[in-house]
Amino acid sequence: MNNGTYLKQMGSKIKAARKAQKMTLQRLSDLSGATDLSNLWFIENGMRNVHILTLKSIADVLKLDVKDLL
Repeated sequence: MNNGTYLKQMGSKIKAARKAQKMTLQRLSDLSGATDLSNLWFIENGMRNVHILTLKSIADVLKLDVKDLL
């Protein structure tokens, strides 16, 4: 699997988990405190790599393990 595909799959998992909880992108950004809205949008759309600690903050807000997003 190439890097672009991997990032898109990870972003899709984040987006699906967020939407399943009826959470806006802005709310996830605010609660995670790890990244701003525009960066989170790029992450969800597989257009930006994410730092592991940012991913952990996102997973914590979504009440998931980081491994669930990989």
